Amino acid sequence: MAQSFDVVVIGGGPGGYIAAIRAAQLGLKTACIDEWKNAEGKPALGGTCTNIGCIPSKALLQSSENFEQAGHHFAEHGVKVKGLELDLAQMMKRKDQVVKASNDGVVYLFKKNKVTFFHGRGTFVAPGEVKVGGETLSAKNVIVATGSVPRALPGAPFDEKLILSNDGALSIPDVPRRLGIVGAGVIGLEMGSVWRRLGSDVTILEALPAFLGAADEQIAKEAAKIFAKQGLKIELGVKISGVKAGKGVTVEYADAEGKAQTAAFDRLIVSIGRIANTEGLNAEGIGLKLDRGFVAVDDQCRTGVPGVWAIGDVVRGPMLAHKAEEEGVAVAERIAGQHPHVDFNTVPWVIYTTPEIAWVGKTEQQLKAEGIAYKAGTFPFTANARARALGDTSGLVKYLADAKTDAILGVHIIGAYASELIAEAVVAMEFRASSEDIGMICHAHPSLSEAMKDAALAVDKRALNI
Repeated sequence: MAQSFDVVVIGGGPGGYIAAIRAAQLGLKTACIDEWKNAEGKPALGGTCTNIGCIPSKALLQSSENFEQAGHHFAEHGVKVKGLELDLAQMMKRKDQVVKASNDGVVYLFKKNKVTFFHGRGTFVAPGEVKVGGETLSAKNVIVATGSVPRALPGAPFDEKLILSNDGALSIPDVPRRLGIVGAGVIGLEMGSVWRRLGSDVTILEALPAFLGAADEQIAKEAAKIFAKQGLKIELGVKISGVKAGKGVTVEYADAEGKAQTAAFDRLIVSIGRIANTEGLNAEGIGLKLDRGFVAVDDQCRTGVPGVWAIGDVVRGPMLAHKAEEEGVAVAERIAGQHPHVDFNTVPWVIYTTPEIAWVGKTEQQLKAEGIAYKAGTFPFTANARARALGDTSGLVKYLADAKTDAILGVHIIGAYASELIAEAVVAMEFRASSEDIGMICHAHPSLSEAMKDAALAVDKRALNI
């Protein structure tokens, strides 16, 4: 007989496990299905984010940044390091330990909140019936949270040895002398940064003619200058015609001027986007509509099948773990009869390079295209005392505010700890704050957050420290 639940969640990534926890908190009998397993073959809750995405990449970013600081920047602080060596195996071991701690954390939370876990791939038998392994689960509501998978280059499938997805990019056993990356997005820039710091000669090939087109143009230009100075080689407007793997990987492409080029690499990371993971779900078998490969949902995350919901990377919207979490909470609360709201306009974006890049809301180019009158204020970290003490004054903070109402329309940051600083901007926008509101709030001195205050004051040409 089928086991009966109020809610069954298919997928144990950030969207799925958070949805399951919130549903259980609301008194709903909840189960979560997930197929991830670790090297020992044991369940590894947390999805792509925890296992081969956000968490391990940040662990390697931190480790590689420490290595670079020790080799190139500690001396100016009076810290001399002799005989510096890279122990890549230990670095990878630490990364794995960070991942396991996160895996274990989700297991603990499931036990604490009485979420029943099933290991395996969930497949729809009927709209309210899901099969996993030898079990059949019935539920009044099913939440699809199966995430996404990396998109491969045509004719160049991932072998995770020479041609790597984000998975293989996090587990290279030795530092490649020449590393090629296709795609200058978040994954390409972060992985390129990791391996450049550890000693690779990194070349990034990007098809688009503009660098970081989703970011504010001023921030993107600043980032391009900084990355070039660090040694990341970024070619824009390329068209790849062929990839050949042998002892290494050879990439044939046309550059921005249309000239034929050939580049040889020891390994190639392909990061050209991700596609919804619906394989084995039997989505169409129960009538779930797919829109360009994604599960079609309305603005409440309802599918066209009663009692079936979908969240996170498998649906429209930005492929961000925190966006999936917010949707997961919202769906659980809707199932419980509540009326939550998720505002995509205040979902922050972060790239964890050095310096970090973060933004929320509209870019300057979007405001121009939409014909919205605005005012801009910027403040450089070179004028921030805390940044000088840290030894990292690169970057700036930029505010965009409505020309008439002064309401904050967007905030863009490139600099140290931008991932943390952006939270103030998100809160401000959620509360419909003006740039003057931020400028009038007392910020601790010395702190990087003072750059947020000064940039806000700069909107009205009132910045105090420049």
